[in-house]
Amino acid sequence: MQYQSYLSDYPVASMLLTLSALVAVSGFANFVVKRFLLYLVRHALRLSPLGKDDLIVHNPVISRLANIIPALVFTLGIPLVPSLPAVVSAVTQNLASAFIVLTLALAITGGLDTLNAFYMRRPDADARPIKGYLQLLKIVVYLLTTILIVSILIDKSPVILLSGLGAMAAVLLLVFQDTLLSLVASIQLSSNDMVRVGDWIEVPNLNADGEIIDLALHTVKVRNWDMTVTTLPTRRLISDPFKNWRFMQQSGGRRIKRSLFIDQRSIHFLTESERQRVSHFGAMQDYMAGKESEWQGWNSLPGDTSQGSTRPDARRLTNIGAFRAYVHEFLRSREDIHGSMTVLVRQMEAGPHGLPLEIYCFTSTTEWSAHEATQSDIFEHLYALMPEFGLRAYQMPSGHDFHEMHLQVNRSRSCEMS
Repeated sequence: MQYQSYLSDYPVASMLLTLSALVAVSGFANFVVKRFLLYLVRHALRLSPLGKDDLIVHNPVISRLANIIPALVFTLGIPLVPSLPAVVSAVTQNLASAFIVLTLALAITGGLDTLNAFYMRRPDADARPIKGYLQLLKIVVYLLTTILIVSILIDKSPVILLSGLGAMAAVLLLVFQDTLLSLVASIQLSSNDMVRVGDWIEVPNLNADGEIIDLALHTVKVRNWDMTVTTLPTRRLISDPFKNWRFMQQSGGRRIKRSLFIDQRSIHFLTESERQRVSHFGAMQDYMAGKESEWQGWNSLPGDTSQGSTRPDARRLTNIGAFRAYVHEFLRSREDIHGSMTVLVRQMEAGPHGLPLEIYCFTSTTEWSAHEATQSDIFEHLYALMPEFGLRAYQMPSGHDFHEMHLQVNRSRSCEMS
């Protein structure tokens, strides 16, 4: 009774003492929850079948929910403080309630992150990512949290705030324009299976050429082959053309499309010595035998045979034709060339750089370094073998060529003068 009488005589001391006790109880509750209850919960999880999963044991959702207890103590205890002004009590209670709402929102968003982490463990997660949809849910959670916090702080019903959203629809559409466009783009990309994490894409308009490392609601991150990272707006993959190399990788073959430029002055009919030399190539024996049978039938047609096989309309094999046949058989015989895909050796339109002989085929591997090694090996062999057919590769004259030409002219002049 004397204690209560003393407190009633000194209301300020009574208020401060009660507030101190409330703070102490809140701190003690926070200590107990963080040090003991949280430890017991995690220890129980370790003993459970889920204990080997760090996403469960060290989940941030549990620690965030633990922060509610001190705020809850303040919310329930602040009305019990004597002589505390009603305004201070209401403001403190509202702040504690707003903190509880914010903590719950952070726990929900943390749970969504955990859900995405679990989903990414699925083997088909890269093909159907859900990160963009979870980010949209986070935006909804943050929007509702903001409305609830504002309604708590001004001590008004959230229905009043929600009723005013109809008039703000145009403003919200303007503010969230990028989000809505990104959401539509994410849905189209996912439903049409246009891109996945790990795909090699090429977007010339945005200088992106590399592997996708992240698909989010608003952005797509591409790690380029020079190890830089390009961040693209998600909606640009719908509005701008881009190339996805994933289907090439799934096909099991990677294309070679390159030309050998032949000096047109080196093209001629095969001489007898060249024909005999070419006939000894393993890849040319069947071809040469078939051609000789075909020539005999054509060259034996009625007509002027006084010149024999050298008559103007006689069928004779050219070195470029023999070389083209050799290249085709050479490609067909290689194990590192995909046999079930197109193998084509064709002449393109001649130009100022010679006659292009294009090689069009597919390697049996899509791995970059192996593909380049196969392509280099093929062209190294063909360039070295061209002289056997009497062919020369076209090359524009260099400074060395002009220097040699100048020396020859000078030597000729010296000989004439002597």
